[in-house]
Amino acid sequence: MRFSPHEPHELPEPQPPREPGKPREPRKKIWVAAIAATTALAGALTALLLLPGNGGTSPHPVSADEAQRLALARFRAYEASPAEVTVRLPATETGDGTITVRAVVDHHAHRAVGAYEIVDDTRTLQGLLAWDQEGIAVARPPAAAPGAEPGRTTTRPPAPDIVTTAAQAVRRAGTLKREEWTRRPYSTAPLDRALRLVVSVAADRPDNAALLARSGPLWLRDERLDGHGYGVFSGPRPTPSGSASPADDSTLTYWIDADGNLRRVTARMSPGHYATVDFVATRVRTVVPGAPWTKG
Repeated sequence: MRFSPHEPHELPEPQPPREPGKPREPRKKIWVAAIAATTALAGALTALLLLPGNGGTSPHPVSADEAQRLALARFRAYEASPAEVTVRLPATETGDGTITVRAVVDHHAHRAVGAYEIVDDTRTLQGLLAWDQEGIAVARPPAAAPGAEPGRTTTRPPAPDIVTTAAQAVRRAGTLKREEWTRRPYSTAPLDRALRLVVSVAADRPDNAALLARSGPLWLRDERLDGHGYGVFSGPRPTPSGSASPADDSTLTYWIDADGNLRRVTARMSPGHYATVDFVATRVRTVVPGAPWTKG
């Protein structure tokens, strides 16, 4: 024992001498027993950490906490509306080209307005579209006023030709009248399915976590996007199957943070081809305009 002249200390109490013929304490056995107990405790902790829903790295059925986190995601998306979203998917079934839609969605009104861009090997198409739960409306390109003469300013000059951002799309849509849109119902095309997902992904109340857990969602992995951590979950399955592969069993995958905020959703359009919906900004001040839904 070392002593410091600057700190108070007490001398150790003297121990009585060992009686002649009395064996020493079996210190080796004591150390062996302690090591065995420590090893058993470590093994128990390792087994606990590897149980499904307790931090294991393999995909597993969601735990109670994970089910609660998943149950909040749609409600958190509703609370965070209006939100800016970016939708990306292949332009063709073979995966050639890309379609990108940058939009603002209002989950309270179940409406969205955005700018689309379709790029493939031969062309680039850009335009403005709006959609709700009933279908899609595409804005017609601005045309010259009837009878207008070259070089003469019309009463309503055309808007700029290129709309590439969600904010620009909303501003342009606010200048258009109802008759300047062409409306149609949804089809089974991948773009239509992706847009329909955007306006249906939110809910005005949390889901029932217990019922959700029984519908077969899986925790897949942890992942970081833009420096933030998210849990990646496969969506509920209408008919859960214990023998099915997690990668093939659900068409929807969700990226959700620890507070239940939804950051990304992917939807499998066909084998190997996916649509990705990114919620890039929430509670934006941009308001989805009334056209093409309102009269006038």
